[in-house]
Amino acid sequence: MDTAWAHASEIAAAVTDGHTSASAVVRAALARIAADNPVLNAFTAVLEDRALAKARAIDAARLAGHPLGALAGVPFAVKNLFDVAGLPTLAGSKINRERAPAPRDATLIARLEANGAVLVGALNMGEYAYDFTGENVHYGPSRNPHDVARMTGGSSGGSGGAVAGGLVPLALGSDTNGSIRVPASLCGVFGLKPTYGRLSRAHTFPFVASLDHLGPLARSTRDLALAYDAMQGHDGDDPVCAARSVEPVAPEIARGSEGLRITIAGGYFRAGVFPEAQNALARVAAALGAATEIELPQAKRARAAAYVITAAEGGALHLARLRARAHDFDPAVRDRLIAGAMIPAALVTKAQKFRRWYREQVLALFADVDAVLAPATPCAAPLIGQQTFVLDGVELAVRANLGLYTQPISFIGLPVVAVPVPLEPMPIGVQIIAAPWREDVALRVAYALEQAGAVAASKPPLGRDKQPRQ
Repeated sequence: MDTAWAHASEIAAAVTDGHTSASAVVRAALARIAADNPVLNAFTAVLEDRALAKARAIDAARLAGHPLGALAGVPFAVKNLFDVAGLPTLAGSKINRERAPAPRDATLIARLEANGAVLVGALNMGEYAYDFTGENVHYGPSRNPHDVARMTGGSSGGSGGAVAGGLVPLALGSDTNGSIRVPASLCGVFGLKPTYGRLSRAHTFPFVASLDHLGPLARSTRDLALAYDAMQGHDGDDPVCAARSVEPVAPEIARGSEGLRITIAGGYFRAGVFPEAQNALARVAAALGAATEIELPQAKRARAAAYVITAAEGGALHLARLRARAHDFDPAVRDRLIAGAMIPAALVTKAQKFRRWYREQVLALFADVDAVLAPATPCAAPLIGQQTFVLDGVELAVRANLGLYTQPISFIGLPVVAVPVPLEPMPIGVQIIAAPWREDVALRVAYALEQAGAVAASKPPLGRDKQPRQ
């Protein structure tokens, strides 16, 4: 089988059945990384010895007749803000290179490996996760496999690029204001931002504690569901990880969208999007028969409040580093963190009060609907280095505004699946938003769209041609 484009579920089935070995799968992934990462710049560390040792252990377990996990032999990689035993946790920064190697793996890595997955490396990201572009001044930009002259999106840019480029079928990222959903949209893959507090963040480098989420990116809904199920469960090492029962969703997704009340986010979410975002949303809505609109009250204000909280919490987290080593930051990240550290406490309090009100108003909407559709990004992938785009006649900064439609959702911790619509010349994503703790609903809708052919993680048309489009 061509494991470069096989889904994680297909790889696990083939390894479990003995049609291939975990060692063969992992060696093929390592070969792809060696061949293509010099161009895509998705990885900052490759763990060849560790990965091959884990693969050999899986093969030995199968030969001995032991049961294998649901992700047996599946190669995966993680954004480099996850602790990986033996590596310094970079979080995309220059300063963190000097950190001692992590003594243990992050909880979610351990849980995936307990289910048979094989960690092959750590992935590039925007510095300290304060980024929507996938560009990093210290490690270089991640490059979009659909056109290597274009952005992956960020801050989980290496995660999006690695999955879209066929280097691994599964990657982990983080999402504070859209950092899983933006790369999923620009790279044309599936991404899941779970409910705030659903998956453990233990042993990862934080950005904004009250907004940070972790989740998977993959090339199918089923792969998202399998990874999500493997990572579920309370973790006392993360104080916000909810003590809820594990609720497997992989067996549920085949139910599809039947019986679900699905609507479209109107108002703020329909104004000022590029034609490709409008087309993608229309295609998804038509496939689901969704025609009604619902308005999330004060969404524009919610985005502004999210900015205030992000900047203030991020600035406070990095204050000592800013004082001691300001010159070692990406200037764009440094300046926003400094500005955030100077936001008056009264404004932060006001933003938090609004946040509580907004959450109550949005949750009330879910009494009448099960899922809401919205654009994931206002446009398809911009060119690397592009500073601005024009939206409704207004010139806007790319870095700040790729998260235009993700921030009002992260702000109140709702679960979202980003699904890829394979438009030409570049893919773009749509968000499927559900009520808290209803990842199953968002994944069911995503699966229904995938089965209908409305969404798909398409193979990049360049294949192994490593030249940007002309």
